Formats: sequence, C-alpha cells, structure tokens
Amino acid sequence: MLPEHRYAECANGYRMHYIDCGDGPPVVWLHGSGPGASGHSNFKGNYAPIAASGYRSIVLDIVGFGFSDKPEDETYTLDFFVECATQALDAMGIERCVVVGNSLGGAIAIGMALARPALVEKLILMAPGGLSSMAEYGQMPGMQKLFQVYGSGEPVTHEVMKDLFAFGLMHDPKYATDELVAERMQVMQLMNGQVMSSMQIPELSERLAELQCPVLGFWGLNERMMPDSGIRNFTEHCKQLRLVLVSECGHWVMVEHEAMFNRLCLDFLKHD
Repeated sequence: MLPEHRYAECANGYRMHYIDCGDGPPVVWLHGSGPGASGHSNFKGNYAPIAASGYRSIVLDIVGFGFSDKPEDETYTLDFFVECATQALDAMGIERCVVVGNSLGGAIAIGMALARPALVEKLILMAPGGLSSMAEYGQMPGMQKLFQVYGSGEPVTHEVMKDLFAFGLMHDPKYATDELVAERMQVMQLMNGQVMSSMQIPELSERLAELQCPVLGFWGLNERMMPDSGIRNFTEHCKQLRLVLVSECGHWVMVEHEAMFNRLCLDFLKHD
C-alpha cells in the first residue's frame, strides 16, 4: 500500500500530496507519468537514503496522479503542472531547492527552473520529457506498447501492467515487481483519464540554454520510451551539464541502478 502523508494547499485551489522526510536542504522529487504513477512508487529506493544523508526529501504526487487532486476540467499543460508544483512548494515555505525529475517529472523540473530560477538551485534529470518531437516518441517501442495497452479498451490487469513495465521501463524485467504493480494498480483506481488524454508537453530542447543552474543528467542506453535524440539535444543545448550514460538500463535508472544513482546524486548535492 502506498503511504499517505501530507497535503499542500495550492493558491489555485488544488491540493498536492507529498511525502516529507529528513532535515536539511530541500530536495524535491517529481515522478514520471503513466497510469498509476506516484512519487513513492518512482522513488521509494532513493528519497529515504538521500534524507538519511542530511537532506529534506519532499516527494510530490504530481497533479493528476497519486493522492493529489485530479481535476477533470483542466488541460494538463506543462504550465499547469509547473504552476501546481511551484505553488505547493510556496505553501510549504520552500524558497530554494534541488529538483529531481524523471520523464514527465523531468520536463516539469525544467519548466520550474525556467519559470522560477531563484527557486531551483540544481536539477537532477533522468531521461526527461520534452527533449524530442512527438513523432519521435511515437516510434519508440515502449510508447507503442503503452498506446496499445491503454488504447485497446480492455481491462488493465495486474499481469498486463507488469508486462508493460517489464518491457517499457526496464532493461531487466526483475524490477517489475508485484509490489510495484500493486502500488500502480492502487492509484489507477483513483485516476480519471483527463491527465493522460489532455497532457501537452512542448519540446524544450532549445530552452535548455536558458537554465541558470548546474544539471546532473542520467540516460539509460536501453531506453524504450525516450528517443536517443534526447541525448543529443541534452548535450547540444544544456550548459553546466554532467551527463551519465548507463548501460544495461532502461527508463528507470533510479530503480535499476539504485545504489549508483543515490551515490552520484549525493556527490552532486554536496559539491558544485
């Protein structure tokens, strides 16, 4: 079962759920998209070790996901995601933080750093969204599998979701555990289709040059969700970038290479 912790009241009227643990400089965690997504299921092997090393881990459920509000009359644009996340942090009194983002969460993290550069001290991005065209995303086998599963109209069973994660998100299918699938199934019962059907994330590649903070990037070399063009766009446009390319790794480097990911994140947090 997913842990339910605290809620932030955003100025726009929506509530954002978050897990808050540890004391020290704040590190904000933004998960990826997909049916059943939540902060805990993305980062359960990461946020507690970082907190134990002297940081405050704030693990948000992005609006539309997890235990956060899921408005059915909003268009889920990048600006809307950024608005909700930054207002949640404002409600917590966070003035400066490091933001960690995977996939959709990575695009939101970039959007936050562009909109509120004084808020974002550093970025840690794992195969962030918004670095390729929609046509390129549509050619990726993991995306095709996702559209096939959720466009069929058939019920999504535990077995179907496990197969999707094993194929689409991971190089090694052992990480598609029954526990993970159960957590995602739990959140799926709370979700409506609006967030996935109306999501609009623009291509952000050329705007990477506007980022004013150091960036640590991770990219799995066995990606089935994100096109390799994202790597090229990362390196061509992003200043102050340290990019780690990881073999035997799919979309979830923080899961498949948990110890290495945590170790490199801590080094980046501690040093300029």
